[in-house]
Amino acid sequence: MKKSPGAIFRERSEFARARIRDDTRKKLILSLVLMMALITALMTSAISAFAAEESNGMLKPVEVSLRDKVSLQNGAKLFVNYCMSCHSAKFMRYNRMAADLEIPEQLVESNMIFTGGKIGDAMTTTLSKEAGEQWFGVAPPDLSLIGKLRDPEWLYGYLRSFYIDDSTETGWNNLVFPNVAMPHVLYELQGIQKAIFNSRTDQNGNSREVFDSFELVSVGKMDADEYDHAMRDLTNFLYYMGEPARMVRIKYGIWTMLFLVVLGSLAFMLKKEYWRDID
Repeated sequence: MKKSPGAIFRERSEFARARIRDDTRKKLILSLVLMMALITALMTSAISAFAAEESNGMLKPVEVSLRDKVSLQNGAKLFVNYCMSCHSAKFMRYNRMAADLEIPEQLVESNMIFTGGKIGDAMTTTLSKEAGEQWFGVAPPDLSLIGKLRDPEWLYGYLRSFYIDDSTETGWNNLVFPNVAMPHVLYELQGIQKAIFNSRTDQNGNSREVFDSFELVSVGKMDADEYDHAMRDLTNFLYYMGEPARMVRIKYGIWTMLFLVVLGSLAFMLKKEYWRDID
C-alpha cells in the first residue's frame, strides 16, 4: 500500500524530532559531564591550595610501600612503643599484624604486647576514655583507620612538625594540625625544636605571621635524616593498618588481571575460528 505524501511527511517529521531530541540529550549529558569535571578540578585545586597554606609547606611527598617489610616492621615497633600509650588500634589484632609483616608471634608476645593480652587480642590501650579526657581535654582517638582518613603526606608532615609553644596547655603545637591536644611523644627521638615565624603583609595590607623555619633547641637520639626515615616507617605502618586487606588484594589482583588477559585471548581466538566459516 502506497503511503500518502502527508503520512510520509509526518514520518519524516517524527524522525527529525527524534534525532533532535537525541542530539539535545547527548549535548546536555556532555555539558553536565564537562561541568562536573570543571567543578571537581576547581575544588581539588582549592583544597590543595588551602591544605598547602594551612600546613605551612610541611606536606612533603613520602613513599609508602606495603612490600617494604623492614619499613613496616620498624613502623610497628614505633607504633606500639610510642603511640599505644594513649591510642588504640582496636580493629587490628596482634596475630594479623605478625602474619602480614612476617614478625614471629613469639617476638610480638614478648616485645610488643604491654597490656598483658594474648597474641589474638585486638591492639588496645590501657588508657581509659575518661582518663584521656581528663589529661588532654579530649580522648585520644583510635588510630586503626587513620591511614584511610588521612593521606600519607599529611601523616608524615604531622609527625615531623611538632614544636614547643608556651601558649598551649601541653606546651606543644603542630604546623599541620594547629592547637592539637596531643603532646610530642616522639621528642626524645627528634629533639626539641621551636618554630620561627616572620610577619608578612598581604596585598590587602593585612599583616600575619608566616612560618619560616625550625630551630633545634635540644638534640634527640636521632639526627634529622634518621628521624625523617623513622617517621616514613611509622607513616607506612599507619597506611598499612588503615586497610590490611590491601596487601592481599594487590597480590590477588595481579593474578586476576593475568587470568582475564589469558581468558580474553582464548575467547578472541575462539570467536575468530567460529566466525571464519560463516564469513
